[in-house]
Amino acid sequence: MGGPKKVSDKKIKAFIDLFDNHAAGAVKAIRDYHLAHEKLLTAGLIKATHSGKLLLSVQDLTKSYKVGRQKVEALKGVSLDVYEGEFIALTGSSGSGKSTLLQLMGGLDKPTSGSVTVDGVVLTKMSDRKLSEFRGRTIGFVFQFFYLQPFLKLGRNLEVAGMFARSKRHDRKDRISELATAVSLADRVDHLPKELSGGQMQRAAIARALFNNPKIILADEPTGNLDSVNSQAIIELFEKIRTEFGTTIVIVTHDKEIARRADREIQLRDGVIV
Repeated sequence: MGGPKKVSDKKIKAFIDLFDNHAAGAVKAIRDYHLAHEKLLTAGLIKATHSGKLLLSVQDLTKSYKVGRQKVEALKGVSLDVYEGEFIALTGSSGSGKSTLLQLMGGLDKPTSGSVTVDGVVLTKMSDRKLSEFRGRTIGFVFQFFYLQPFLKLGRNLEVAGMFARSKRHDRKDRISELATAVSLADRVDHLPKELSGGQMQRAAIARALFNNPKIILADEPTGNLDSVNSQAIIELFEKIRTEFGTTIVIVTHDKEIARRADREIQLRDGVIV
């Protein structure tokens, strides 16, 4: 059997000449592409793709429940990655598994099998105490129901998250002022929740989720109880948070407008990504 054929010096030289002749053109094309891409981003005509590091990874996640004698498989082997700075919408019909997935991503529940890793930490291997501490530092939660304490004024409602994190009182006061301003509630910090509108209460819940400067916010139907005007305001607030705080955002939603404006829409059906 013969060995590999020898490539002639003439062919090698022709290849090098071809590369040299086209290299300058290739470099120019790449430069022009990036300039055009940057202009489109600045104009808001295209969405940014992730350029940050991997922040959250879900691998082969399953979750089963028992309802009486019946076994319900809420998730059937879900895998996905979320990068720093992304805005992701989890969509699907009721019962598709999206809220279950969000809870597992945030360490609020444990999977039947598979793993969840957030900021390099495997949540499924942590003790309950360590997991609780990690959640308080790294993950913010926003729910459809606002869960504000009715007997506490807004400022105090925001401060509760800092108390659990054992931050200093002076730092907490500064953070209340900063966040209340960021969500346009600076004039409502001395009001009780019953004195706020639905949109204001949801903005307060978002501010509370941001209190400990989490790397990621997980939101479950945050516009579900709001009218279209307030829903639009909440969507814009999430976009502002992502831009100004650099917070990664994952939202479970039926709201088509949120899905349209997210960087990525991940759709679930019957416990799997479709």
